[in-house]
Amino acid sequence: MAVIGFIGTGNMGGALARAVAKDSSLQLLLSNRHPEKAEALSREIGGQVVDNETLVGLADYVFLGVKPGMVSGLLTGLLPILSKRAVPPVLVSMAAGVSLAQLQELSGGLCPIIRILPNIPVSVGAGVTLYAPNGDLSREQLDGFLSMMRFSGYLLPMDEALFDAGSAVAGCGGAFAALFLEGLADGGLACGLPREQAYLLAEQMILGAAKWLMENKELPAALKDATCSPGGTSIRGVRAAELGGLRAAAMEAVIAAYGGLD
Repeated sequence: MAVIGFIGTGNMGGALARAVAKDSSLQLLLSNRHPEKAEALSREIGGQVVDNETLVGLADYVFLGVKPGMVSGLLTGLLPILSKRAVPPVLVSMAAGVSLAQLQELSGGLCPIIRILPNIPVSVGAGVTLYAPNGDLSREQLDGFLSMMRFSGYLLPMDEALFDAGSAVAGCGGAFAALFLEGLADGGLACGLPREQAYLLAEQMILGAAKWLMENKELPAALKDATCSPGGTSIRGVRAAELGGLRAAAMEAVIAAYGGLD
């Protein structure tokens, strides 16, 4: 039985732990600098709460869910334990902005490493996780990672140089989608819909639109054209959205999240 450890069980670490916990063949170890958070997650999904040292000494895969500024101190403190491992664990880092090269240096070059950028919907099996391994990862270790992550949603291998751009769409994009959804629901409310129904309709519509596009392998324009009829209500709404700069606002949000383009 593979042992999977999570150091850091906050929003993202907890979301991934919830996804991995759906594989009953795995043993979970949970650690957090605030133990009560790990204990609360353990009551929800199972798994044993331990300290960082115990976790790193036992786990086959160690997910690093701490803030980027904490990675250096964490790994430096764990080097003595990593150096004693006959078979080092695979480090899986979700720390934004901490590169594979930095992770390799901080871990003393002792461990295979996978850098990932997941998003919050991984906890309900509808997320997307970008991943890039370093050269020390074996095919068997990569297959093990992909297997344990299969309940999280889509897994997309990506050149590490594109991680920031990918995260601006898939990671930050959830916040932008939430704003759009809220706007749709508020529009429904203004037209007389009860709030609960307005939110439900907006949520299911966005879910269905994305599913239709992905399963039919179509561009968004195909769904727009299929929905709009000549002189109809949909095309009038599309015109209003374009006049309001909806498409440009979405582009600018991603560019701003990426760091800005001139």
